[in-house]
Amino acid sequence: MARFVTIVLDSGGIGALPDAAEYGDAPGANTIGNTAAHVGGLALPNFERFGLGNLTGIAGVPAQVAPRARVARLRERSRGKDTITGHWEMAGIITSVPFPTYPDGFPPDVVEEFARIAGKPSLGNKTASGTEIIEELGAEHMATGRPILYTSADSVFQVAAHEEIVPIETLYDWCERARAMLVPPNAVNRVIARPFVGMPGSFARTANRRDYAIEPPPCLLDALAAQGVGVHAVGKISDIFCGHGVTTSVRIVDNRDAMERTFDLLERVEHGFIFTNLNDFDSKYGHRRNVRGYADALQQLDALLPRLESLLKPADEVVFTADHGCDPTAPGSDHTREFVPFVHLSRAEGAELGTLEGLDHVGAAVQRALGK
Repeated sequence: MARFVTIVLDSGGIGALPDAAEYGDAPGANTIGNTAAHVGGLALPNFERFGLGNLTGIAGVPAQVAPRARVARLRERSRGKDTITGHWEMAGIITSVPFPTYPDGFPPDVVEEFARIAGKPSLGNKTASGTEIIEELGAEHMATGRPILYTSADSVFQVAAHEEIVPIETLYDWCERARAMLVPPNAVNRVIARPFVGMPGSFARTANRRDYAIEPPPCLLDALAAQGVGVHAVGKISDIFCGHGVTTSVRIVDNRDAMERTFDLLERVEHGFIFTNLNDFDSKYGHRRNVRGYADALQQLDALLPRLESLLKPADEVVFTADHGCDPTAPGSDHTREFVPFVHLSRAEGAELGTLEGLDHVGAAVQRALGK
């Protein structure tokens, strides 16, 4: 009875893809490599042992002659550099037409329809950092009750509201209805509820975020469910796949909580797929261009890996990977289009596999281990 664990370091890229310039990226993006260089080196003894340093130059994490894991760089085949596109490709869905983006804000008909949903006009309607826009418009929102609407370089329709001004369930209802009204040509890949608390000058986003993704086509999770294999989602995984094929799902507060929930599943689940997203790398450190925070989060994760290994049974397998990059040393605040790591722990002997086409190598490994 095997378990397969996939842990997504959300935004943990390892070097710019050849087509990165087509996505507006400055040259030289490398989320993990540049983070390590910027802070004078990382201490990642467990990832070092696995072979992460064999995939790109990481100061403090040298390449291994005999890595413990089978390691590769994965080249994304889909068109995009966002959460949905990356996770979907892991599960076998290739996105050939990019989801729509709105660098100049949403068109008037979309904004007007959302005003009807919320019962009042929105504030913002522009591309912005989530933390910056609530500082800019939070006080006006609190005075008027008008929701804050914004987007980013990704295909997202984000709605921010103060939890004491707009009840959480009301914000969720607005976002669910916005999801239903955003049809082609405005079928963004995610509507995101972004609740926050606090007072002007000290606003803080809360863990009550909800993602309302576009419905995915059939994928790995559906196939596993049809074969009677349990799929256990940790973090925003269930939101990304609209619950398709998911047996259980837990929401998390931060990366450590996500890992604790993963450990709990390994202690209870005898057979199945555990799919974990570590979102702090992206939302707290990558987008905010917090290099020191990103470095510390990598080292904190590395320190938890011996416990993960202690919970594994001989037939279990683990893959560490990422969905895109978000280089905290790059200009701006957006994702970066990068290769992602494939660090595969199993009974097989470790090896360097070079560069492989497609993030769906992740799903293929899961299907080989658990499929019938």
